[in-house]
Amino acid sequence: MNEFSIPMAIVDFIPVLIFFASAVILQRDLYNKLSKGAFALLAAGSIMVLMGGIYKATWKLLYALGICDFVSLNAAFFPLQAPGFLLFFISLLSLDRKKSGNKALAVVPYTSNILFIIGQTVGLGGTQILLALKAKRIGRTKAVIMFVVSFILMLAMGYLGSKFDNSSSMNWIAQVTNTLSQVSLFLGVMDLHKNGLANQDVFD
Repeated sequence: MNEFSIPMAIVDFIPVLIFFASAVILQRDLYNKLSKGAFALLAAGSIMVLMGGIYKATWKLLYALGICDFVSLNAAFFPLQAPGFLLFFISLLSLDRKKSGNKALAVVPYTSNILFIIGQTVGLGGTQILLALKAKRIGRTKAVIMFVVSFILMLAMGYLGSKFDNSSSMNWIAQVTNTLSQVSLFLGVMDLHKNGLANQDVFD
């Protein structure tokens, strides 16, 4: 049985919205630096992550309010967020303008969530590392630190996911860790934005 409270469910919306705010800022700053295809992937990935997070948080809220256990909302979380983070990461890889072959990803029926967890980790972790390298290239130490902190907290989320037991304390720890990770990501993106990311030709 899940131990959700109404405040817990409401807090679960916060990291989702923070990530989306970071994504929108990057979309605005990188609009002229990405190909149309890459920008489409960036936008699509952002929306998929947003919707997956909103579905999950809404499921918790409905559960906490005692309205219903809307199973489909919970089940949609990983299928949306895992490929969403991967698309987000892949779109940023194009900033290096390196040509590489595209590999098709096969969808395999599987009862475990491990494939989705790996997708989330690779997508979000890859994004954090890539942004940290770009920030280092233009001398934005503060942004580098924020992206590294976000990455470490994201790894902590992965560890917590492997130990998750649906208890109230575990849910709160996971949500706080996720929120801090997204806040760090947002602060790093804002640092790049305020220092003229949109006007710098730093990705050639």
